[in-house]
Order: sequence, then structure tokens, then C-alpha cells
Amino acid sequence: MKKTKLSESNLPAPSMAGLEQERSILLELGNDITRVRDKNDLIVLFKKRIKGLFYFTHTIVTLIDYKDEIYVPFLLDNEGSPIRSHPRYQEMVKSHFSLNEPFIQTVLEAEEPVSFLLEDIMDKPQSPAFLRVNYEEGVREILMTRLMKEGKPMGFIHIYSDKPGSFSSEFRSIIKGIIPQLSSAVSNIIKNEELLDKEKEKSFLLDFSSDIVTVRTKEELARAVRTSLGKLNPPGGFVIRRINEDQTTMSPYVYDLQKAQDPKIVSALEQARYLINDGLQNRVLNNSIPLLFNIDREIQRGITSPYLQYWKQMGFKDIVGIRLRNGETNLGILFLDIGEINVQLLQGICAQISIAMANILAHEQINKKQEEQAFLLNFSNDITQSRTKLDLQNAIFRVLDKTMQTKLAMLRVIDDDGFHLSPFMFDGTLFDKAQTYYGKSLANRVTIEETYTAQVLASKDGLVFNVEEELKTGNTYAKLWQTTGLRNMYALPLRVGDKSIGTIWLLANRLSQLLLKGICAQIAVAVANIQANEKLLAYKKQLEVENDYLKEQIKTIYNFSEIIGNGDQMQKVYRLMSLVADSNTTVMVSGETGTGKELIGRAIHNASPRRDKLMVKVNCAALPANLIESELFGHEKGAFTGAIDRRIGKFELANNSTLFLDEIGELPLEAQAKLLRVIQERELERIGGKQTIKIDVRLIAATNRNLEEEVKAGRFRSDLYFRLNVFPISLPPLRDRLEDIEALTHFFVKKHSRNTGRRIRKIAPKVIQQLRSYTWPGNVRELEHLLERSILLTTDGILQDVYIPRNMNSEKQDEADLLNRSLEEVERSYIIEALKRCSGKISGAGGAAEILKIPGNTLHSKMKKLGISKSDYFA
Repeated sequence: MKKTKLSESNLPAPSMAGLEQERSILLELGNDITRVRDKNDLIVLFKKRIKGLFYFTHTIVTLIDYKDEIYVPFLLDNEGSPIRSHPRYQEMVKSHFSLNEPFIQTVLEAEEPVSFLLEDIMDKPQSPAFLRVNYEEGVREILMTRLMKEGKPMGFIHIYSDKPGSFSSEFRSIIKGIIPQLSSAVSNIIKNEELLDKEKEKSFLLDFSSDIVTVRTKEELARAVRTSLGKLNPPGGFVIRRINEDQTTMSPYVYDLQKAQDPKIVSALEQARYLINDGLQNRVLNNSIPLLFNIDREIQRGITSPYLQYWKQMGFKDIVGIRLRNGETNLGILFLDIGEINVQLLQGICAQISIAMANILAHEQINKKQEEQAFLLNFSNDITQSRTKLDLQNAIFRVLDKTMQTKLAMLRVIDDDGFHLSPFMFDGTLFDKAQTYYGKSLANRVTIEETYTAQVLASKDGLVFNVEEELKTGNTYAKLWQTTGLRNMYALPLRVGDKSIGTIWLLANRLSQLLLKGICAQIAVAVANIQANEKLLAYKKQLEVENDYLKEQIKTIYNFSEIIGNGDQMQKVYRLMSLVADSNTTVMVSGETGTGKELIGRAIHNASPRRDKLMVKVNCAALPANLIESELFGHEKGAFTGAIDRRIGKFELANNSTLFLDEIGELPLEAQAKLLRVIQERELERIGGKQTIKIDVRLIAATNRNLEEEVKAGRFRSDLYFRLNVFPISLPPLRDRLEDIEALTHFFVKKHSRNTGRRIRKIAPKVIQQLRSYTWPGNVRELEHLLERSILLTTDGILQDVYIPRNMNSEKQDEADLLNRSLEEVERSYIIEALKRCSGKISGAGGAAEILKIPGNTLHSKMKKLGISKSDYFA
């Protein structure tokens, strides 16, 4: 880089008089510098004192930020600078300039002041923009020198002149001589400013603390925050959001958005509820320090929360977000439109706001609960006086009008059949805009298995459906709800004790959970009383338990009317099933995992004289060891800690029916002994009970273990094994019934096409060939899951391919057998097995040659050599 630099070697030696004059100037300037206390003092020093001795236009000081590798303006001569009228002046004042460019690197390397002609350097690559701006306003030369602190550059002195050659050797010598003192002066100014800032912060926080300590209401908090933050001069105001009771959304609490002139935006912001986990609010809540967000950048990142668009419409560029936290509890967020972040100051402000906000919220919660309790007491008085359905309806309508314009959309009660629900009460005027559709929906008879009813009945405290969100999911009811203009549908189960008697559907913009639960509890009791007056029904507790269990079982029954497979292996199974079905004989169903043991058990039960009653199933592997006895035989109230009520065991529930003991091989030895006694004696006693209960239960056991080996190993009782293994049925693995694969494939494709909504019109022939070529370690279950996955991956209606996993353990199967055979025998068996899986196809797609990864001609030669004929693989 071209530069003009004078050194002592090419200058004439100064005279004694000159040296004396320079010492005098340095001494006077040194005295002046020692009196510098702030930026103005330093500006005056350059403008009046130094400028009176030497010619230059103006001076600035910049400071280095090593963290970001930049240097920024610190001290400016705004009055004397010739570039102050330049259009880019304000941009230069706020700019950050890189330390990693040639111009400033030259200055950093220079041990003494160094000068540059602007026309030589301003258009060089990476040169800072301020060089060109100064040149355009008549400046021609710049003198630069480093400011040092503790042996390291901390900034630069920039001295400008509109006359080339203005910086004489005497001037350079003077500047070099006073640089240590200037460096100390700048360092002191920085320290003084930091001290002043801290004092201002302390004063600000003390004033803010005094204002906020008297706050008792949300309105007072808004005034205090508005007054205090006004001193920081946030150009766009602030908003405090609080976390709502649902702990998933946030809403505005207090705010002052000076730029929000549009009434629509103001209304939207006041009524908004924003998801906490929106990619921005959750980041603020999870950080202990304030975060600065650029609005355009957050929108580009994909943050879709509407408040970003509102802020953008109001002209905001950057927003600071600080969490409000009291102890370990997040209360909300303070969003502030402010350019610079003073972390300590903002944290101090937010600490004060958090304490005040926590106190206000606590008072609000107490007052709210008191009001709600008083309201519920009045409602209870009205309800207790209701003797008829009309009285109850009038009481409900009166109370709902008081709860934020809440409307009763529907109250349904469960019919005597325990399955259907009938309308009991509704507001006929609510859906005036959609009477036709509403009439049709009333005509439809709802059951407990209807999608939304089932969800409500299964919930503990009810559900909230947002109308707009439900419209997006295609909920047909939401179109009806939308006509009311209310935002949420609250659906709750009506329960008396532990029994569900119906559902209630309420439309409102927002409801208190406490109030809602209290109202519904009162309504449930009133409805139950009215139903009791109309028809008295007495239920014994045992019948209630049995009924609940049967309902549970009804929901989980699948269609087992057809078992897929007609090969020789399955024909043997069918024959055994037909022989044993009509009897009461105990059946042991064995087979690998996934072969359909429970399917066979249900088929035997459904073909037996006990078919009119439900088969009760027990998964022995899923029962905790300490609960097995209670699950199987039941217990009396108080029999052990936690036995708060009588429980009917599975044996009692299966009386006069069938009990399916799945995974019997997993049963602990202690439970085996007790099970054996019940099987032998045909009677049991509940835990903690003294009554002997006679039972008539047909047992079907299932296992994927070799129980004979388990008996030998001492893990299964031999006497129980002989009791259970009266009529064994062994299910073949899928690899031994390859002839059934095609039928099973068509069945599962049809089933999962219906369930997934995919229409599969055709199955490619190679798919069947692929499936027949696989060993199926997971049997029919593995086949079903593999086909379900393949259907989901199919987009054109034709099942072209399936994902066949590699059997990583295939090389270890029959390892002992392989070691006792010759290589020729192993090769012959392997080729025959491959030909069987390919239905005798030797070459081509799906042929044995493809599986063995050898040419077709080579396979023909090997077959001839090993004496393999069609009878070997078509047998």
C-alpha cells in the first residue's frame, strides 16, 4: 500500500532551538492532557490547543473491539468535521470497521504515526468506506497512530487534512510524544464513562424500585413500567406477556406500543394467545440473559407467530426479549424495542418487574378463586332446588350467561344400553345460522365409540377444541361451531363418582378450569338425580366392575372370523382345532412369536359352546410379579396396602367362559404353584378373603418357549406343564408354509389399504416372489408390519416392491449341523432350499440364480453335477 511516511533518517537534524521548542510544546500539551476528564475536554484539546500549533481539518478517535475484530468511532469532532454534511455521515458514525483489512493492518504494524494520501488507498480492496467519504468532502491526507494500553493497541487517532503534506516531521514528533498521555486520557475517559453509566444505572434502579414497591394492581404496574422504561427511551414501547394457566400459551399482560396505530392490530394483540414453543418465546424463557432478535431474520428462519408480522407492520427492526422469573418459576417475557442492550440494567429492571408481577398474580388468583367459589356456591343453591329437567335447564342457562357469554351447545346422557348417547339438553337458539345442519346432527345417534365422544369420556378433566384449529383438521362439527363466533369448544365428561353418565359441550372464548369443573360436577349430580327420579336403577359393585371390564374388551375385539392359510401345515392345525373346540379340554398353543397363537385361541373359543361370553385374556409376561396373584384371583378391600376396594380376578370374570393365558412360560414359579391349585380344585379364594369361589373356566395357554426344556431347566413346574399340555397345537412358522404367503399378502394389503387410506389396485408378481424367498424370523406379524410399511411407501396404487430386511444371524443358524456335513451336501441342500423359495424358478427376475448371485448357466451345471431334479424342490 502506497503511503507517505517521514522518518528521522531522512530529515535534517533539528537545531537546539528547535528541540527546546518541541520540549516546551510537549510539556504544555502534557499538562493540558492531564486535565482531560471527558470527551469534550479531548475535543477542545485538539480543536484549540493542537490546531493552534499545526494545520489539520479534524480529528476522531476509534476504539478496538478484539472480540468481534472491529474498530468503532468513539470521539467525533461533529462541529469541525467537513464530512458532517455528507449523506453517509450518520452511517459512518454507526459503522463497525474490520481489523482484518490492509489499511488498518499497516497502522497496527507501524511503531510511530503513519500518513496516507487518500487517493492512493481509498479504492483499494477492503479499504474502509470513511476514506472515500472524507475524500469526497475535500480531505486529501490522513495521519494515523495507535493508542496503547498495557502494551496492546486499544484504538487509533485519526487526523485529517485537506492539504497534502500538512503533516510535518515536527507535527509527527509532537503526536508521537503525546501518544502515551493521549492513550491514558482516552482510557480514563472510558473508565469515567463506565462509572457514570453504573451510577446512572444504580440511580435508575433505585428510582424504579421506589416506584414499583407501591404497585398493587396490573394498572399500577403498567404505569410504573411505562414511566421507568420511558427514561430508556425505547422508540417503540414495550409489552409484557404472561404465561397462561394452560402453561402452553402466553398473552399480553401490560403493554405500551407507541407505534400500534391500527385499531385492528391493537385488538389482535390484546386478545392474542401465543404458543410458548414457537421458536422464539421459548428461547427467551430458556436464557438467563436478554436476547436481541432481528424481526426480518426471525421471519426468514420460519417463525410463523403472527406477532412478528404485527411488529414488522409497526416498523420495528430489532426487539430485545428478557424472561420474567420469580425464583425458579417463569412468569412471562418483557419485549422491548430498544437499540442497545445493557444486560445488567435490563436484568435489574426485570427482577423488579418479576417480583411485582408475582405478587399481583398471586392476589389476582386469590380474588379469582374467591369469586369463583362464591359463584359456585350460588349455582349449587340453584341446582339443589331443581326437581325437573326444565328447572335444571333454566338454572344452567342462567349461570352460563354469567360466565363470559358461555353457551350450552349440547348435553348428552348415556342410554341404558351403555353404548348410545341421547340429547338431554341444548340451547336451541345457539345455531340459528346453521339450523339445517344442526337438525341433521341432532338426528344422528351418537355412541361412546364416536371419535370425539370417546376422547372426551377417556379424558380426566375434559378437552378444549380450538374452533380454528379444528377447522384445519377437517372436523365437521367445527363448521357448526364457527357459526357462533366463539373461539373454543369445551367438552367434559359428566361423572358421578367414577361413573360416566354423559358429556357436556360448552362454547366460550375462555373459561376458568376451576369454574368449569365445579359447574360440571354440579350438573352431573343434578342430571343423575333427575334420571334417578325418572327410573330407579340399582347397580351392585361387582356388576359394575364386570360391566366396565366387558366394555373395555368389546372395544379391543378384532374380526377373527377368518384365519388366512390353506396349506398342508395349516390344514393340520384346523383339524386339531375342530377336534377340540366343542370340548372343555385345556389346550396348549405353541409356536414362535408372530405365528398367531392368540388368533387360534379366539377361534377355538368362538367355535365352542362358550362363544356367547367373552374370552378373557391375561398376558402373563406383562404382569408385575407382585400383582400377578391379584390379577388372576382378585383381592378383598384392605387385603394389602393400596387395596382400597374389592377387585374381581380374571378367573372369576372368565367363569363359564374361556381364559386365555398368553406367554404362560413367563409366569414366576410361585404363581405357577397357585395357578396349579386353582386348575386342579376348580375353586379359588381372593387375596385377603375367606370365601371359596367355585369356577368353571376353560383354559387355553400359549407360549413361544419350549416348555419341556423349561421344565428340565427348573424354570417351569412339570405338574403344571402336564395339566396345561392336555391337547397341544403347534403352529408352524411362516417359512414352513410358503404356500400361504400369497393369500396372507392379499389379506394384509386389503386391510392396511383401508386403514391407511391408500388404494392398492395391484400387487406386482415379483413382490410375491420376494416374500416367498425370505426366511421370516418374525412370522406372520413380521409379514403384516412389512406390508403396512410398503403400502405407506407406495404412491401409484401398485405395490411394486417390499423392503426385505437382511437376516444378520442367518449364518449362525444350524451351525452345528453344517459342521457335521460335507461341503457338497451343504451346497446341494442350500440350492434346493433356494429353488423351493422361488417355486422352482431357476433364472430370471426372482429366480434362484438371482438369490444365489450366480449366472443361470452356472446354476444349471451345479444342479446337474449335484443330481438335483424337480422332485427335490417340488416335493
